[in-house]
Amino acid sequence: MSVPRPRWLLLDGSDAPQASAALADTFAHVSRSWLFEGTELHALREQGPTLVDLDDCPVLAERAHQEPRIWRGLLLYSEASTAQLLAHLRRMLTVSVGLHHRALLSYYSPYTASYFFDACDARELSRWLGPVRQLSWFGGTWADRAIGFEGWQQLSNPGLVTGPLAIQECLSQGQLDKLQTCLLEQHAWQWSETTGTDYERLWSHLQEGLALGFSERAVLDEWLWLRLQYPAYTPASTLPGLTPREHLECLRYLWKNNKP
Repeated sequence: MSVPRPRWLLLDGSDAPQASAALADTFAHVSRSWLFEGTELHALREQGPTLVDLDDCPVLAERAHQEPRIWRGLLLYSEASTAQLLAHLRRMLTVSVGLHHRALLSYYSPYTASYFFDACDARELSRWLGPVRQLSWFGGTWADRAIGFEGWQQLSNPGLVTGPLAIQECLSQGQLDKLQTCLLEQHAWQWSETTGTDYERLWSHLQEGLALGFSERAVLDEWLWLRLQYPAYTPASTLPGLTPREHLECLRYLWKNNKP
């Protein structure tokens, strides 16, 4: 079966400054809509994602395929009207996390998409994609980026009959777990880039820190720095009666005084 040509580009403006500049200049005539417009994020509309109509500009559609690292975002195929598509995409933005918390779901980021949609089963995917028949993007997970394994990803809407996406749809535990992995792998990638340390080694240290109870970001970061300074040492798995901060300080004292 042939793959339909995408009709829309949902450009992640925060991660595509060169493409945003080209939209304002070379492709100023192309129809586009700010995704945040009319939402509670309206004040950030010009810095947020932009839904770009590719139907009347095959040159731009070709550029998006040939230069995916510049035109970062999602390519969409949908037979819905602009208004119908925007309504659905805007509904996807705000989600419920548990009973008392709301969050922005940055599904328009190729990195977030690589985790989030992978956590959806066929019924969930049908609900989340709604009027979008096909979705594609260039990228992968943060771990993929670290090892140079990014590529084109593609999803087709299973088309199962489901109810419409709820206002502030509640995320499943599987989706929450995937998004948490996204944040952790991004953090490991940032540390790897900043320190010049192999990503796999950094990820191993991060997992080790979490297993020791260093889940608070500041404590986890101090643990990573300490671990890089003393790569040959192995921490005690448990130190009863200590808070994570006390545990970390104890390890720091022992390692600095050559008592691993």
